[in-house]
Amino acid sequence: MKILHTADWHLGKLVQSVYMTDDQRYILEQLIAQIDEEKPDVMIIAGDLYDRSVPPTEAIQLLDDVLQKLVIERQIPVLAIAGNHDSASRIDFATSLMSDSGFYMSGRWTPEQEPVVLKDAFGDVHFWLVPFMDPSEVRYLFGDETIRTHQQAMAAIIASITARMAHDARNVFIGHAFVTKGGVEAEKDSEGERPLAIGGSECIDSALFEAFDYAAFGHLHRAHFVGSDTIRYAGSPLKYSISEETHNKGYLIAELTANDTTVTKKELVPLRDMRRVKAYMADILVMEPSDDYVFVTLLDEQPILSPMEKIRTVYKNAMHVERQTIIHTADRQQTPSRRQMDDVALFKAFYGEMLPGEVPEETLALFEELLAEQLRNERQGGTK
Repeated sequence: MKILHTADWHLGKLVQSVYMTDDQRYILEQLIAQIDEEKPDVMIIAGDLYDRSVPPTEAIQLLDDVLQKLVIERQIPVLAIAGNHDSASRIDFATSLMSDSGFYMSGRWTPEQEPVVLKDAFGDVHFWLVPFMDPSEVRYLFGDETIRTHQQAMAAIIASITARMAHDARNVFIGHAFVTKGGVEAEKDSEGERPLAIGGSECIDSALFEAFDYAAFGHLHRAHFVGSDTIRYAGSPLKYSISEETHNKGYLIAELTANDTTVTKKELVPLRDMRRVKAYMADILVMEPSDDYVFVTLLDEQPILSPMEKIRTVYKNAMHVERQTIIHTADRQQTPSRRQMDDVALFKAFYGEMLPGEVPEETLALFEELLAEQLRNERQGGTK
């Protein structure tokens, strides 16, 4: 069976106040053209179809257009799950009706959920769709108060699946999570990936998925494998942050035979690249004009009047301009920029600017509780 694995479309994405819809439409049209060449038996979208729980109309229409071309016109089954950016209730809406046409979506998982079964020349392939879920949701489903972390939640889900797994069939897991080798905390390489948990309990051990012939994940925006060649992130189809500048974006083709799985990465070419430009203003003004999304670091020491206006005469889609910061004190530790901080670090920095001393533990705990509640509310379709 030939599986096309993609993830993290983030339709409706805003980068530096610029809607990426035109770029997303371009890359998805290119994906459809490559699908016509690849002729996969099924396509997987492993979460974060949208960038937020209430997406703009243009994003909904774009997804509808793509699904129309794939599911209706080409009759390719599409299997999709909700990610942490999606609204679980919206993704779950009318799923039973859509599955009749070959579009299978899962916004919420239950222990009774059956796999999607597809067939090829070698027999059945069972696809287990597990959308992003907060540990509190899994704790409630199983009535198990010991489930507190994403690792414990996923272990409970996997135990439920493997107890019902047909071992004479090939099994594919579809998930949206932060999976690492050994479950040890790892650094994310993209600012576009929202934290899944507060306090560092979001990592899941890749060993949990060794029972599957292939595990297709979303959430991390760089394509890579984790622990095994068959445990894979497809990455996002576009760069959504300058921290993704060095990523080669695309999708994966996983081919399942009777006893083996091979994985090949395919690349997509964006309408506009996203990259850094580090130079003096005089040098920038004589560079070849480009439509790329650029983040400019100016090397000039003297003040420059209206720098963005000047830069956009060459790079009309320039997104950000900053001056190079030079730290002269050798023993001074450089603090991270606010764009690099997570929500908790930002709160601590804000508190430190407003009041003397460290954040009291009870205040920090209250903030983390409110932040976790806000993330849950977003996933359920909006804030309260």
